[in-house]
Amino acid sequence: MEEIRNQEQHRHEEDDDDDTISLDGSFFFNDNYQLTNFTFGSQEIQLFCLHAASTDFDLTGQVVWPGAILLNDYLSKNSEIFQGCAVIELGSGVGVTGILCSRFCQKVVLTDHNEEVLKILKKNIELHSVPENNCPTSHGLVAEKLEWGNSDQINEILQNHPGGFDFILGADICFQQSSIPLLFDTVKMLLLVKEDRECKFILAYVSRAKTIDMMIVNEALKHGLQMKELPGTRHIVGNLEGVIFEITLH
Repeated sequence: MEEIRNQEQHRHEEDDDDDTISLDGSFFFNDNYQLTNFTFGSQEIQLFCLHAASTDFDLTGQVVWPGAILLNDYLSKNSEIFQGCAVIELGSGVGVTGILCSRFCQKVVLTDHNEEVLKILKKNIELHSVPENNCPTSHGLVAEKLEWGNSDQINEILQNHPGGFDFILGADICFQQSSIPLLFDTVKMLLLVKEDRECKFILAYVSRAKTIDMMIVNEALKHGLQMKELPGTRHIVGNLEGVIFEITLH
């Protein structure tokens, strides 16, 4: 009788094991990218992206966010400011801003921290490496992995691009409180490199939470940075208020 009870208990334990569901990252991942057209002023861009983000919060870079539309509209209207400059973008996602910049900038380094996002970013760079249908070729586009606050990765990028950058760009990248101090750590390191002329951080910000609004201002002050709103850039994007800030060293 005891042996039967032991066998029955063992059978139930096996059944419990069978009922255990193990989910890996692929459960949340969507790579059904669609070739999508974007127009900013006179510039037309085609690239692969999702029209809705994956379930995984870490894969927000698979879509084009409202802040990127806001920044790209500004860049297309003020392209002469960026003509021939070296630019690095933080949180590039699928690369819509960096690819636009490559039409008038000398060098554009696109960065992201997520390996899956970097794959689609590199695919979009390849898409624009050869001119097709008389579209302008994008020059000087490079993708690099960069986790904000990772000094080793920042130093490696600076070693690869020893001249530094004229502009740091960020579009809709401030939505997670824990990442904002690391973002400003990274920006401060990059701003300090350019010695012959001032480097500027151009941030397209879409307001979604008052706590984030205040945090951005406070982190800029903590890092000794001056933050000013660019006139005429405050607009409603995706039913939210967006604005572009210029952030520099004091």
